[in-house]
This record gives sequence, structure tokens and C-alpha cells, in this order.
Amino acid sequence: MTNLKSIFFGGAAAVAFLCSCNSAKQPESVTLTKSGINPADYDTCMAVAYDYETRAFVPDTANAKPIKLYTLTNSNGMEVCITNFGGRIVSIMVPNKNGELVDVACGFDKVENYFPWNYETDFGCSVGRYANRINGATFTIPGEEAPVVLDKNNNGVHSLHGGFTGWQYQVYDVVSASENSLTIKRISPDGDNKFPGNVEASVTFALDEDNAISITYEAVTDKPTVLNMTNHTYFNLSGDLNNTIDESILQVNADSYTPADSTYMPTGEIRSVEGTAFDFRTPKAIGTDFNAGNPEIEAAGGGYDHNWCLNTKGDETKVCATLSDPRSGIKMDMYTNEPGVQCYTANFQDGTRPGKGGILYQKHCAICLESQKYPDSPNKYDLPGWENSNAFITPDMPYRSFCKYKFSVMK
Repeated sequence: MTNLKSIFFGGAAAVAFLCSCNSAKQPESVTLTKSGINPADYDTCMAVAYDYETRAFVPDTANAKPIKLYTLTNSNGMEVCITNFGGRIVSIMVPNKNGELVDVACGFDKVENYFPWNYETDFGCSVGRYANRINGATFTIPGEEAPVVLDKNNNGVHSLHGGFTGWQYQVYDVVSASENSLTIKRISPDGDNKFPGNVEASVTFALDEDNAISITYEAVTDKPTVLNMTNHTYFNLSGDLNNTIDESILQVNADSYTPADSTYMPTGEIRSVEGTAFDFRTPKAIGTDFNAGNPEIEAAGGGYDHNWCLNTKGDETKVCATLSDPRSGIKMDMYTNEPGVQCYTANFQDGTRPGKGGILYQKHCAICLESQKYPDSPNKYDLPGWENSNAFITPDMPYRSFCKYKFSVMK
């Protein structure tokens, strides 16, 4: 990774773009991706800002950067489309039980639908600086007295996914792109969404011949801060994005989870899944307990939005979760070096957002499986059971996080 000091203190030329956002747009391509997307519909320039006076997202034309769609492929015919706007996975084409390629990721045909003044959505994005919630939008760095105070962008109570203009709404710089890999970079200045420290972070997507998408996050900082990056793809393995994931089968290698209060904030307790709706140690349909009257599920909008404490204990070679769907026969094994996974079942999609092909994404249209430190770990890392969830990084302790989603056909 590039030396952080040379970027932040070596002059603006070190990070200048080599292409111009004012150049004439090329004619639209007639070659669509396998998922039916026209790459020309992602060929634009944009930057996002937040106007605190009007409390609205606005285009930041002065800092606009080039946005494009990048396509990864392998010899099996699998295709993954990614845009550097928010580091988002737009589509994932994988073979079903009949050998047909189907899309298993919710997203949009045009990049403009990801812009927050059209739709505020985390579909497919690379989240930063801090995925999930920070209680009361404040935390204190060990050894320092003054607390860090962030924006309360989550119902006016907590900080969520890095603030109003978290990295899901930023244009990542493209470091390298090839047929089967893409590396993007984000230069986050000190005070970005009120987080301390100059941070240089990269995300590398790699598609291998085993139909696995690996995502590696790396970062360095020039002073202590927190970091918790993840991917927020909305997976639907049914073979038809019109379907819900109620019938999809989930297994999570976790004996416990972190219960949350009415604001979706973990209480600090580590609770056993035994005898609860959160027990996915044995595979079961995701929607089994949606209508069973469980107060935690009802409080989360009629589904799951919770963190499971993984038994894999940072071993990225072990399966931490498996998602499958009998309708398509597709199976997805998940691996990570992180201690937790957030399972979110699209509880607040309401059929008003037209996705790819005009599909209206409905409640429970997908499930997100987000590798992570536990939510609010900057405030709870010293509690019993939270020891492996410390999100603080320093100049002497670079950040690395890894996640892999491996696709296959059920046997």
C-alpha cells in the first residue's frame, strides 16, 4: 500500500486524477453485461455532499470524479459487475442447478439510482469508515479524554455506516483492474464525517476459478482511529429477484449473538442462540420465525438485523455461514477473519424502488451477510465476550479484513 505520509503531506499532485470529468462522454456501448446492464449507464462523473442546513444530499460538482462499471469473469462463465461509486457489487451471475446463469444480487441498472438524492441505499457497497452502528454517535479513543462526536445519521440517535457521506456514497479511485480482479482506494482525510485520522483504505475484489468472490480490505492511518469495513450486497439465491428469501436456507456457525434494543443497538450482552429464533446452527428457512411474534424480530422491522458471534474465531479458512436456495439449487459459503456477521433481511424494502429489469424490491427481497467487528465495539470492546472485536487501529497497527463468498450447486 502507498506510503500514507507521501499522500497526505507530499502535495495534492500525489492524488490527482489523470482523467478529466469534463471530457466528452463516449457513445453508449451496445454490448450489455450478462446481467443486462449497459456499462455506458455507469459512465459519468459525480461526487456527493451533505447540506446540513437543508438536511439533504447534494451533488458536489467541484469535486466530481470518474465513475465506471467494471466486470470480472472466470472460465466458468461467472460474472461480477462492480462500480467504483461506493465500491458496489451491482450484479453477480452464477450458474444454477440447470447450468443457467442467474443474477443473485439486488441492484440497479443505472448508476444514478445509487445517488442518495434518488435512493438512499447501501445495495452492494463497501462500507466505511465504520460499518453498522456506534451508540449515541460518540466514542472515546483509549488514552484520550475528549470523546469523538459523530453525526447522528441513524434516526437522530446513532452513527450508522460511517455518517451521512460514508464511503458508500464516495467515488473510490481505481488502482488496478483486470479480467478477474479490481482494486479500488479511498483517501479519507482527518475529520471525514468527523472521524479522526488521515486514512488510506483499499478494497480488492477477486474472482477465482472456484466461483468465489474474495474481498480484502486494507488500511493505514496516521493517528489512532476506528475502522470496520464490510460489504453490503443484498443476496437472493432463488434465481429470480422478484422472490423473497423467506424460503432460502441459512446456516450460521455461531453459538451466540448480540441482542439489540429498540434502536437496533446491541445491549452489550452476549446471548446463547439455544432455543431462540436466532439459532441457525442447523440449517433452516430464513423466514421460519418472521411471524412467530418474537419481540426482537418485530422490533427490527419484522426480520433479522442482528450480529452473530462466530465460532470460527478469525479463521478465514472455515465456513462461517452458508446460504442456499432449493428453487435454484445455488449455495453460497461465506468465510471471514472477522468475529461477527450481521444478518439483515431487507426488512424496510417496500416495493417502491425499481431495480434491475424494473423489478420492485419488496420486503425480504434479499439477505445481507456482513463480516464485521460487533456493532458499537468502540464503546463495548472491553465487555466480557467482546475481546476479539476491538475496532481501534493506530499507525503501528494497520487494518486488514477479509471475506469470501463461494458459490456452488447444492448436492
